[in-house]
Amino acid sequence: MDLSDIRKLVRLMEKAELSEIEIDDSNQGLRVHLKRQLTAPEGTGGVGPVVQWMSPPTGAPGPAPGVAPGASAGGESGAKELAPGTEVFASPMVGTFYRSPSPDSEPFSEVGTRVDDESVLCIIEAMKVMNEIKAEMRGEVVEILVENGEPVEFGQPLFHIKTN
Repeated sequence: MDLSDIRKLVRLMEKAELSEIEIDDSNQGLRVHLKRQLTAPEGTGGVGPVVQWMSPPTGAPGPAPGVAPGASAGGESGAKELAPGTEVFASPMVGTFYRSPSPDSEPFSEVGTRVDDESVLCIIEAMKVMNEIKAEMRGEVVEILVENGEPVEFGQPLFHIKTN
Protein backbone atom coordinates (compact mmCIF):
# COMPACT_ATOMS: atom_id res chain seq x y z
CA MET A 1 0.00 0.00 0.00
CA ASP A 2 1.47 3.33 -0.98
CA LEU A 3 0.66 6.94 -0.16
CA SER A 4 -1.76 7.36 -3.08
CA ASP A 5 -3.77 4.36 -1.84
CA ILE A 6 -4.03 5.94 1.61
CA ARG A 7 -5.13 9.25 0.07
CA LYS A 8 -7.85 7.43 -1.86
CA LEU A 9 -9.05 5.77 1.34
CA VAL A 10 -9.18 9.14 3.13
CA ARG A 11 -11.18 10.68 0.24
CA LEU A 12 -13.54 7.69 0.32
CA MET A 13 -14.02 8.16 4.05
CA GLU A 14 -14.79 11.87 3.60
CA LYS A 15 -17.24 11.36 0.72
CA ALA A 16 -19.05 8.48 2.46
CA GLU A 17 -18.88 10.31 5.81
CA LEU A 18 -17.28 7.25 7.42
CA SER A 19 -15.67 7.69 10.80
CA GLU A 20 -13.52 4.57 10.65
CA ILE A 21 -12.17 2.03 8.18
CA GLU A 22 -9.80 -0.88 8.67
CA ILE A 23 -7.87 -2.87 6.08
CA ASP A 24 -6.30 -6.16 7.13
CA ASP A 25 -4.12 -8.00 4.62
CA SER A 26 -2.59 -10.84 6.63
CA ASN A 27 -0.90 -12.28 3.52
CA GLN A 28 1.15 -9.08 3.12
CA GLY A 29 1.50 -8.49 6.87
CA LEU A 30 -0.29 -5.15 6.55
CA ARG A 31 -3.03 -3.74 8.71
CA VAL A 32 -4.20 -0.14 8.31
CA HIS A 33 -6.73 1.50 10.58
CA LEU A 34 -8.06 4.93 9.54
CA LYS A 35 -10.19 6.80 12.04
CA ARG A 36 -11.50 10.33 12.04
CA GLN A 37 -13.64 12.40 14.30
CA LEU A 38 -16.75 13.65 12.48
CA THR A 39 -17.52 16.39 14.98
CA ALA A 40 -14.77 18.50 16.46
CA PRO A 41 -14.47 18.77 20.23
CA GLU A 42 -14.86 22.31 21.50
CA GLY A 43 -11.76 24.45 20.98
CA THR A 44 -9.86 22.05 18.68
CA GLY A 45 -10.68 23.67 15.34
CA GLY A 46 -11.49 20.28 13.80
CA VAL A 47 -9.64 17.03 13.52
CA GLY A 48 -8.87 15.25 10.28
CA PRO A 49 -8.30 11.57 9.57
CA VAL A 50 -5.78 9.68 11.67
CA VAL A 51 -3.71 6.94 10.06
CA GLN A 52 -2.70 4.21 12.47
CA TRP A 53 -0.39 1.39 11.45
CA MET A 54 -0.86 -1.76 13.46
CA SER A 55 2.14 -4.00 14.16
CA PRO A 56 2.39 -6.73 11.55
CA PRO A 57 2.62 -10.34 12.66
CA THR A 58 6.10 -11.53 13.63
CA GLY A 59 8.27 -12.16 10.58
CA ALA A 60 6.00 -10.14 8.27
CA PRO A 61 7.11 -6.96 6.47
CA GLY A 62 6.40 -3.61 8.15
CA PRO A 63 4.44 -0.62 6.85
CA ALA A 64 4.97 0.79 3.40
CA PRO A 65 8.20 2.79 3.01
CA GLY A 66 7.88 6.55 3.33
CA VAL A 67 4.76 6.45 5.50
CA ALA A 68 5.12 7.40 9.14
CA PRO A 69 3.53 4.98 11.60
CA GLY A 70 0.89 6.60 13.79
CA ALA A 71 0.85 9.84 11.78
CA SER A 72 -2.10 12.06 12.50
CA ALA A 73 -3.73 14.83 10.55
CA GLY A 74 -3.91 18.43 11.63
CA GLY A 75 -7.21 20.21 11.23
CA GLU A 76 -7.95 23.44 9.44
CA SER A 77 -9.18 26.09 11.83
CA GLY A 78 -12.02 28.25 10.62
CA ALA A 79 -12.85 25.85 7.77
CA LYS A 80 -15.05 27.51 5.18
CA GLU A 81 -17.64 25.95 2.91
CA LEU A 82 -16.14 24.87 -0.41
CA ALA A 83 -17.80 25.46 -3.76
CA PRO A 84 -19.36 22.33 -5.28
CA GLY A 85 -16.77 20.27 -7.15
CA THR A 86 -13.88 21.72 -5.15
CA GLU A 87 -11.56 19.27 -3.38
CA VAL A 88 -9.10 19.93 -0.57
CA PHE A 89 -5.63 18.67 -1.42
CA ALA A 90 -3.92 17.80 1.87
CA SER A 91 -0.27 17.30 2.69
CA PRO A 92 0.80 13.66 2.42
CA MET A 93 3.65 14.20 4.93
CA VAL A 94 5.25 16.44 7.52
CA GLY A 95 7.90 18.82 6.20
CA THR A 96 8.56 22.22 4.68
CA PHE A 97 6.35 23.41 1.79
CA TYR A 98 7.98 24.90 -1.33
CA ARG A 99 6.09 26.16 -4.37
CA SER A 100 9.09 25.93 -6.73
CA PRO A 101 12.17 23.71 -7.18
CA SER A 102 14.53 26.62 -6.32
CA PRO A 103 14.18 30.23 -5.14
CA ASP A 104 14.88 31.51 -8.69
CA SER A 105 12.44 29.14 -10.44
CA GLU A 106 8.83 29.65 -11.42
CA PRO A 107 6.29 28.03 -9.04
CA PHE A 108 4.94 24.61 -10.01
CA SER A 109 1.40 25.93 -9.66
CA GLU A 110 -0.46 29.21 -9.33
CA VAL A 111 -4.14 30.01 -8.86
CA GLY A 112 -5.71 29.11 -12.21
CA THR A 113 -3.15 26.41 -13.11
CA ARG A 114 -4.74 23.34 -14.77
CA VAL A 115 -3.48 20.10 -13.22
CA ASP A 116 -3.79 16.40 -13.97
CA ASP A 117 -2.83 13.20 -12.17
CA GLU A 118 0.90 13.63 -12.84
CA SER A 119 1.18 17.43 -12.35
CA VAL A 120 3.60 18.47 -9.61
CA LEU A 121 1.89 20.92 -7.25
CA CYS A 122 4.75 21.59 -4.85
CA ILE A 123 7.74 20.13 -3.05
CA ILE A 124 7.75 19.09 0.58
CA GLU A 125 11.17 18.81 2.14
CA ALA A 126 11.39 16.12 4.80
CA MET A 127 14.66 15.11 6.41
CA LYS A 128 16.72 16.91 3.73
CA VAL A 129 14.88 15.06 0.94
CA MET A 130 12.88 17.06 -1.62
CA ASN A 131 9.63 15.19 -2.37
CA GLU A 132 7.66 16.23 -5.45
CA ILE A 133 3.97 16.18 -4.57
CA LYS A 134 1.68 15.29 -7.48
CA ALA A 135 -1.94 16.39 -7.82
CA GLU A 136 -3.36 12.87 -8.37
CA MET A 137 -6.54 14.50 -9.69
CA ARG A 138 -7.63 16.60 -12.67
CA GLY A 139 -8.79 20.15 -12.21
CA GLU A 140 -7.79 23.74 -11.62
CA VAL A 141 -6.01 25.23 -8.61
CA VAL A 142 -8.42 27.77 -7.10
CA GLU A 143 -6.60 28.54 -3.85
CA ILE A 144 -3.14 28.00 -2.35
CA LEU A 145 -3.46 27.76 1.42
CA VAL A 146 0.20 27.68 2.49
CA GLU A 147 3.06 30.16 2.12
CA ASN A 148 6.40 29.22 0.57
CA GLY A 149 8.86 27.90 3.18
CA GLU A 150 6.13 27.22 5.75
CA PRO A 151 6.21 24.01 7.81
CA VAL A 152 3.26 21.68 7.12
CA GLU A 153 1.75 18.71 8.94
CA PHE A 154 0.39 15.45 7.58
CA GLY A 155 -3.19 16.01 6.43
CA GLN A 156 -2.93 19.82 6.49
CA PRO A 157 -4.87 21.42 3.62
CA LEU A 158 -2.47 22.85 1.01
CA PHE A 159 -4.63 23.59 -2.03
CA HIS A 160 -8.25 23.85 -3.12
CA ILE A 161 -8.70 22.25 -6.53
CA LYS A 162 -11.86 22.49 -8.62
CA THR A 163 -12.16 19.04 -10.17
CA ASN A 164 -13.68 18.25 -13.55
